[in-house]
Amino acid sequence: MVGLKPSDVPPTPGVKFLGAGAAACIADLVTFPLDTAKVRLQIQGEAQTMDAVRYKGILGTIITLVKTEGPRSLYNGLHAGLQRQISFASIRIGLYDTAKQLYNNGRETAGIGSRILAGCTTGGLAVIVAQPTDVVKVRLQAQSSLSGAKPRYTGTFHAYKKIASEEGTRGLWKGTMPNVARNAIVNSAELVTYDLIKENLLKYNLLTDNLPCHFVSAFGAGFCTTVVASPVDVVKTRYMNSPPGQYTSAPKCAWTMLWREGLTAFYKGFVPSFLRLGSWNVIMFVSYEQLKRALMKSKPTIDCTTESSL
Repeated sequence: MVGLKPSDVPPTPGVKFLGAGAAACIADLVTFPLDTAKVRLQIQGEAQTMDAVRYKGILGTIITLVKTEGPRSLYNGLHAGLQRQISFASIRIGLYDTAKQLYNNGRETAGIGSRILAGCTTGGLAVIVAQPTDVVKVRLQAQSSLSGAKPRYTGTFHAYKKIASEEGTRGLWKGTMPNVARNAIVNSAELVTYDLIKENLLKYNLLTDNLPCHFVSAFGAGFCTTVVASPVDVVKTRYMNSPPGQYTSAPKCAWTMLWREGLTAFYKGFVPSFLRLGSWNVIMFVSYEQLKRALMKSKPTIDCTTESSL
């Protein structure tokens, strides 16, 4: 057995909720530079940046950012990113099994339909709660300090305050509908794929329930998710980063991209998206599985301590 041994008692919803948020923050800390590079590649080609196209590939983008804006630019928006994961991942991943059981009427084995519905439900709910953190994260990642340009936002809380004052509450929830659509797709693809790969690896005794199994399942989930979600992700990033009035809606943003840049625009940043999602999924799911086991292992100790104090 590689890693902690599975608990004899299934993890509680609370353990899954806390474990998912913590695991997602660990994954974000490691992969955030890839996410920043992905955002810069996705917004490249917008009207206001057409005269400054300079990013080529994931490695080239990271090197260019370090050379021109310093290493810290790779972590622009990290605070908002961690705030997002604490609220976002806890709901969409931590409550997935609960929603799956609800749609499955408590039966032991869930069908594809129940899994997809559960992924869509928790993914959409998570967006509604965490959307302001996502808007701020994207804005901070996208802003450049080249040519002495004054950045729109000096920090995370300044971004929240400025967006709210200039664009109103709607500004903080800008792009909610395309983001709900994206995360319904992403969450379903990610969690259902992970579920199915892991389930079949165990069913056919290809691997045991340990780190290698979690690694393979997470890597497969990351690739499938990137293929399915990349077009919606690009539109979401462009729309959320746009100044007021540039696009009247997310569909208008998508149409403008198609008309000006062609179909390939929807897969801009695909390689960094996959590198980011693939590595993020591996780190998150491996951490999540181990955190659930660690929390369940410590639970009896916590319960005994509580009872003795009473």
